[in-house]
Amino acid sequence: MTVKTTIDTTNDIATAAHDFLEELEPTQLKVATYPFTEEGERTRVFYTPTDHGGLSFSAMTPRQQSTAMRLLSATMSAGFYRTAATIMGLENILAGSEGFIDFDHDPDTIRTRDPNRYQVSVFGTPGIEPWGWRFGGHHVSVSLLVVGGEIRLLPSFLGANPANSTGVGANELRPLGAEEDLGRALVQSFNTKQLAIALLSDVAPPDMVTTNRSELSMSIRTEAKPWTIWRRDEDEFSSNAVKAVEVNLENLGESHLAALEYSINPKGIFANTLESKQREALAALLKQYIARMPNGLANAEQSRINAIDDATMTFAWAGSLEPGEGHYYRIQAPNLLIEYDNTQNGANHIHTVWRDPQRDFGRDLLAEHYKDAHTI
Repeated sequence: MTVKTTIDTTNDIATAAHDFLEELEPTQLKVATYPFTEEGERTRVFYTPTDHGGLSFSAMTPRQQSTAMRLLSATMSAGFYRTAATIMGLENILAGSEGFIDFDHDPDTIRTRDPNRYQVSVFGTPGIEPWGWRFGGHHVSVSLLVVGGEIRLLPSFLGANPANSTGVGANELRPLGAEEDLGRALVQSFNTKQLAIALLSDVAPPDMVTTNRSELSMSIRTEAKPWTIWRRDEDEFSSNAVKAVEVNLENLGESHLAALEYSINPKGIFANTLESKQREALAALLKQYIARMPNGLANAEQSRINAIDDATMTFAWAGSLEPGEGHYYRIQAPNLLIEYDNTQNGANHIHTVWRDPQRDFGRDLLAEHYKDAHTI
């Protein structure tokens, strides 16, 4: 069953995108906009502090930055917007913890950890379908497509480094705390038999297994050199980050890599074998990801998730069950993939992604659109 997105949602997003573009100078428009047919760029997504494509906040006036943030706010739920804004602010905390080092960048022109290193790309013309836009930067990346009155907001990526930091006294800042706590609560509810099925590996992978691939293939393994997560592999900063991943990979043997491998055949414990309270816990975890979308779209997505056969959905865990130690989980169904990883920086660095092998970047909607366009 397809649940239509309300026309108000698509109109609001198109209006916000139009207002953003109206604020730009001609030279900025050339950087911020792409033809919709620029498939290679439109289906690229990053989550590292690399060039995400499009116009950077650092190249915008304050007013232009404001309209860009308004566009993000119009596109996502209020909760997502607040979380994304918090994550962007973490760049200043991360810079301080690293000693304000600018790695390979010239500090007179660009900061490595910078809340202004987020970029906006618009594909096509807002309001004239199909069209889309992308917001990308370190640990915040979303891709939107609108066609036929329908919206796709996939892939949707959020990360946090540090995942847990303290302010004055006992104040804690955990922008992705619920994603962590709900997942751990579910796996800790498993009995010995259930845990033996759900636990893929006693060692967690050093990152999400599927990383930022534009398409999810039949099988994907954790890579020693995942250069695809950087736009340029000669970047010194990316080289240093990959070295850190390689160190973590030393704890993974062949059996771990095979067990953690992403496959179109879901791994882990099937939802239909869970007890009633455990199914409720899984539903609460799923809802945490669904809540990233604005209300109308979230309701449609909730209906779609509710319709998934529990016999085709799995939950898998890897690593420790204890807080502060490296861990990973995956929720998978034929038309759903959620990955969560918290292993880097002493298990204080979270990566999460919500995507769909069939619907990422609106591929399902575009296939139907082009099919109808060529029907005589």
